[in-house]
Amino acid sequence: MFLLLFLLIPVFAAILLLFVKKEQSVNTIAISAALVTLLGAVYIIISKTSSFDAAWLPLLNSRFTLQADGLAKILVLLTAISFPAIFIATSKNQPTQKNIFLSLMLLTQAGLMGVFLAGDALLFYFFWELALIPVYFLCSIWGGEKRIAVTFKFFIYTFLGSLFMLIGIILVYSHTGDQSFALASFKQAHLTSGMQLTAFALFFIAFAIKMPIFPLHTWQPDAYEQSPTAVTMVLSAVMVKMGLYGVIRWLMPLFPTAFIAHSNIVTLLSVIGILYASFIAIRQDDLKRLIAYSSIAHIGLMNAALFSHIQVGVQGVLVQLFSHGINVLGLWIVADIIEQQTGTRSMKDLGGLAKKQPTLAILLVGFAFANIALPLTNAFVGEFLMFNGLFQFNPWMAAAAGVSVILAAIYTLNMVQKIAYGEISAATNLMPAPNKNAQGVLIVLLVIVFFTGVYPQPLFNVTADTLQQLFVK
Repeated sequence: MFLLLFLLIPVFAAILLLFVKKEQSVNTIAISAALVTLLGAVYIIISKTSSFDAAWLPLLNSRFTLQADGLAKILVLLTAISFPAIFIATSKNQPTQKNIFLSLMLLTQAGLMGVFLAGDALLFYFFWELALIPVYFLCSIWGGEKRIAVTFKFFIYTFLGSLFMLIGIILVYSHTGDQSFALASFKQAHLTSGMQLTAFALFFIAFAIKMPIFPLHTWQPDAYEQSPTAVTMVLSAVMVKMGLYGVIRWLMPLFPTAFIAHSNIVTLLSVIGILYASFIAIRQDDLKRLIAYSSIAHIGLMNAALFSHIQVGVQGVLVQLFSHGINVLGLWIVADIIEQQTGTRSMKDLGGLAKKQPTLAILLVGFAFANIALPLTNAFVGEFLMFNGLFQFNPWMAAAAGVSVILAAIYTLNMVQKIAYGEISAATNLMPAPNKNAQGVLIVLLVIVFFTGVYPQPLFNVTADTLQQLFVK
């Protein structure tokens, strides 16, 4: 029962916000709901709360089943940390009609939590759409000058992906022994090799678009650039994990033959995407686009490690799902502070941040180190394990992907040099007093970065059951 109540917290808060107009009250309700949700997520992890099951659509034999295994817990925790961090960090610069904006953000959070907890395929699809619909309105109403065209592109990509996945769900459902949408029934569906290949392709397209991986990535940089920064934080830190989660939860256990048969081609595409995104990131002057392409490269590495189907590599992905979310969220908050206080995202117009706001510069350097997976940071743990798995799978692909480590250092340290060092630019000189709320959030996130980098065992413990389900038969 607790899982259902946990899921309803952001939903009730979203409905309440529609009737509140006072700005301070709106912030208080949104932040309070997000913090209560975070406490709920912590309770789920430390307690034995693991499932909820109730009748939902008996005519279709679909049930409202929620399951909190290790994979779900790690992503629920990431989601629960991200939203209060975003609300607090951006509380001073959220757009007009704040109550509606935050209401849609909370609905997005509920959808994401549902995706990670759903133990029924139809329920999974329901929450998958619930997470996307509010984002469409958030981007199209509060986005940048090109928001309509960019949001339409985003909608077409995600709508087609969702449609393919729905067809795949119906295909597998029609071949289950008990005509059920339950995950357990899907795992035992009677699929021929041809049907398994078709279902794999239908699911994979939806997940590949959501991550995204090359060549289905073209919606992402524009969407990140044109979305309100708070929405971009959700897209980059949490929503892209829906695709990786789908691979682990659905593709690997449901279609093992097709998964292994296509591991080489998908891994190759992922490696191409890693290098492609890294080289483009080096050429970026826009801070938002640089972080966007950096994220594509990191997600590509995680997908490559998953399709290597080596246990140590998958363990690295399970850790990196959380670590990447924390790291990229920190980078986006820094980028948002800089844009709000200088009026520009162009790195050539910035400089001297270390002299103007030394604390913010130190925080930027900390997240930059995490972005390049420096030892003692959380990303080092995940990347070391992922490269280990990828090397066991194919040394040449591992070597090619390894070039991205050098490229990441180039574009990340170049970003730090342009923004933090040198003489104080005219734009940087306009920066007012530090944003204490945002800096407080960044400090907390940076503590998580180094704590889980030095002592990652809690992440291993949480995800141990998922790893066992995938590799111990």
